[in-house]
Amino acid sequence: MSAQEHGSASNRQVDELLDAFLASQEIERNLSTHSVRAYACDLRAFLDWAEREGVDPLATGHRNIRRYLAYLDQAQYSRRTVNRHLSALRGFYRFLVAEEVLSASPLEAVAGPKQPKSLPRLIPPAEMDAILNASDTGTVKGLRDQAILETLYASGARIGEVATLSCGDIDFTSGHMRVLGKGSKERIVPLHPLAIETLHRYLRESRPQLAGPRSGDALFLSTRGNPMSAEALRNTFKNILARAGVDQSYHPHDVRHTFATDLLEGGADLRSVQEMLGHASLSTTQIYTHLSASHLKDIHHQSHPRA
Repeated sequence: MSAQEHGSASNRQVDELLDAFLASQEIERNLSTHSVRAYACDLRAFLDWAEREGVDPLATGHRNIRRYLAYLDQAQYSRRTVNRHLSALRGFYRFLVAEEVLSASPLEAVAGPKQPKSLPRLIPPAEMDAILNASDTGTVKGLRDQAILETLYASGARIGEVATLSCGDIDFTSGHMRVLGKGSKERIVPLHPLAIETLHRYLRESRPQLAGPRSGDALFLSTRGNPMSAEALRNTFKNILARAGVDQSYHPHDVRHTFATDLLEGGADLRSVQEMLGHASLSTTQIYTHLSASHLKDIHHQSHPRA
């Protein structure tokens, strides 16, 4: 076999292993299509680099991994992005070890760049009010948009979780919503009366006019009657921001952060907020206590006569 033929065979093997790894992430870890696509993109970038540099991905060591990280750094990728690439590589090589393709991972001695901790971004009350009042609920589309907003702000659900909601997930009698979170973990989140009222009106007045042959039982529908994907919901949110005349860089996840912080500042306990957000670890939820402390500090500085 020539060197060229050997290289082609090796590339085919790596491609097959990559496909198997991505399939395992989707099936065994139940990752979203978006997450699997991100893994594929990051790993393909590494494999392309390895081919250019003459590095065999199946016979490499930690020095080449560090060379790749240095390449990303020289290309001025952010620390967050470099760490994301590193995480994808760790997962891939861990899979290769588990499948007995390799005896050890070349990433065992590799650490990623330290990333400064940043607090979640919050939407100020005045802008949150503007967002919540930007939709014309007298129209079919406006009422749907308002129902989406009320659901996000009342539940703190992730945009991907809202995209998978079905009509049966809303319990109007008890005022609860069933959410299917990460890892297919189900949780029950209470909804306040205004959100329940808006959703009830949407299902009664708006959704029947949007529904079409492909609607199924999806809660939120596009103007063509299709179930709204997470991307469609994000685009709808951006359009609402434009109508509200607020900062266009806000993201639906900022509504989740605002929801959690508002609960803690209103006196909710950390465990309850953890449960509503669907966090596996309490330490993830504790970031919002720092936001609350910052808020209290601002109030102290504004209000105390000697501040």
